[in-house]
Amino acid sequence: MTEPTPTRHPNPAGIQRVAVLTSGGDAPGMNAAIRAVVRTAAFEGLEVMGVRRGFSGLHRGELKLIGPRDMANTIQRGGTILLTARSATWRTPEGRARGAQHLRDNGVDGLIVIGGDGSFHGADLLQKEHGIPVIGVPGTIDNDLYGTDHTIGYFTAVETALDAVDKLRDTGASHERIFVIEVMGRHAGHIALDVAVAGGAEEVFIPEDDKPIEDVIEIVKDSVEKGKMGSIVIVAEGVPGGAQGVGDAIQAGTGLETRVSILGHIQRGGTPVSSDRILASRLGEAAVYALMDGVSGVMVGRHGGDIIHTPLHETWEKRKDVNRDLYRCAKKLSV
Repeated sequence: MTEPTPTRHPNPAGIQRVAVLTSGGDAPGMNAAIRAVVRTAAFEGLEVMGVRRGFSGLHRGELKLIGPRDMANTIQRGGTILLTARSATWRTPEGRARGAQHLRDNGVDGLIVIGGDGSFHGADLLQKEHGIPVIGVPGTIDNDLYGTDHTIGYFTAVETALDAVDKLRDTGASHERIFVIEVMGRHAGHIALDVAVAGGAEEVFIPEDDKPIEDVIEIVKDSVEKGKMGSIVIVAEGVPGGAQGVGDAIQAGTGLETRVSILGHIQRGGTPVSSDRILASRLGEAAVYALMDGVSGVMVGRHGGDIIHTPLHETWEKRKDVNRDLYRCAKKLSV
């Protein structure tokens, strides 16, 4: 088989210099996305300016030229080499105007924003108010953005949480205890559902489903009667009362020793798994090409293996539901 020869992408928009930033919560694979932006741009003869500390840094003018060699040994690193921050200043028209001026002063033709829905709100306003072309790249462990099958960081977060669940199951079985484990997901239960199925949990609580606690109490009692030495219950952080509320209710309703473990920010860190690195690489490349094609105000995503564009406002206005077939499967396999 003949090896394909890379060819230059058309540049009808005349893009010469782009900027890239990471904003909001960090997610494993963000560095792979930054690397893809920088190296794709270099291949196409474009310059890239890295913005440190997200929109907060853009407001202060923290921009510097970065090149392919700056990306060495970054693909395997968690977090973000550009750093990230949440910015109250960017929520003001004055803050956005100052950031837009910094981009113009540095000759930037388009901005690539790697982050979640809050970051995309900021990018959308920048485009509408100041005409700066912007492209969003979905980087959030919650996997809650409409317009892409998966978001960067999601796969790694699931693996991190699952590893913790496996360890807690060992100690739970040894002490014949119930463990209620809280995973991230303020408004979405994607992590919780995947971890529940992969970890063999007896029950899962997600924000998308208003489940009566009484049902879970009966499930736990039934598990004990069947001779199970311990039970695992997974709770997404966005469920009212959280894992602590669920754990307290189970112990009060069953009289069985129950422990609560909140995994927290450990799910955001660590070396990104291969799926996140590959997704980030594809989407970082696609973001550069979108700007070169004259596209703006969209998020690049992957659906069924294909790269697609979704208007930024739709990524938060339209709801991305959990996999209902997987939710049904979880119920059957917990018996």
